[in-house]
Amino acid sequence: MDSLIFQDILKDCVLCPRECHVDRTSGKIGYCRTTDELVVARAALHMWEEPCISGKEGSGTVFFSGCALGCVYCQNRAISKGLAGKTITVERLAEIFLELQEKGANNINLVTPSHYVPHIIEALDISRQKGLIIPVVYNCSGYEKVETLKMLEGYIDIYLPDLKYMSDEPAIKYSNCRNYFAVAAAAIEEMVRQVKETRFDERGIMQKGVIVRHLTLPGYLEDSKRIIKYLYETYGNRIFISIMNQYTPITKNRVYPELNRKITEEEYEELVNFAIEIGVENGFIQEGETALESFIPEFNGEGV
Repeated sequence: MDSLIFQDILKDCVLCPRECHVDRTSGKIGYCRTTDELVVARAALHMWEEPCISGKEGSGTVFFSGCALGCVYCQNRAISKGLAGKTITVERLAEIFLELQEKGANNINLVTPSHYVPHIIEALDISRQKGLIIPVVYNCSGYEKVETLKMLEGYIDIYLPDLKYMSDEPAIKYSNCRNYFAVAAAAIEEMVRQVKETRFDERGIMQKGVIVRHLTLPGYLEDSKRIIKYLYETYGNRIFISIMNQYTPITKNRVYPELNRKITEEEYEELVNFAIEIGVENGFIQEGETALESFIPEFNGEGV
């Protein structure tokens, strides 16, 4: 990406749906809690994504600092609130991509990348010129702006968005977001448009495709069912649906006491059975003790 265009975008930043118009180049912080500096908290092989993403070798996961959504229950709050991470250059990010490929990563997995799209495009241009060939995964909250996603066409092989809420009530309550479903639904439509095929290699590792994740929250089983139904009725087997039970209350939440518990086995089983009953075939479920804090990595600057 041309450096002048890069600067123009960040001078009046509307990369995410918040459209806060902050001049990030002047050191001001947007809703995402970042300036124009590129901040990364961890870059390492990650084993806890969906099987077709991590495989046995691991996903080359790059955790970016900051977040445009800012959910009150975030399991990665150290980075979503911008409290962890190291400032690096675009050139260093390109090197990190190549280092992860050298370590045997199945892909480059960009976690919470929305507010760094110009940086990422430039880094991918550099790294691809130097031999990056593995797929690139865009791992996000689903709260994405279609115009920003269009900038990424041709750069992203696998989209891995969340679809968190259908109802406005939890979206407003937990993510300060009145239009979450409408925005996320439009974003997923654009992702599916860009990735026109689903493809796996001989090991079963995804090379191209869209996987939509849904994290079930305590007390919102019916909303979860509506989301699964929407995704299946809209896309059928064109996408994969990942139904997640790993919600973990990290600290005692006095403002939202209803969030101070994990999902019960019965609740999760009911949701999975519902998905099966309506015909979902391309899906992932979580088994065993996935709602453990140990599944949340340390954001200690590894690999940065």
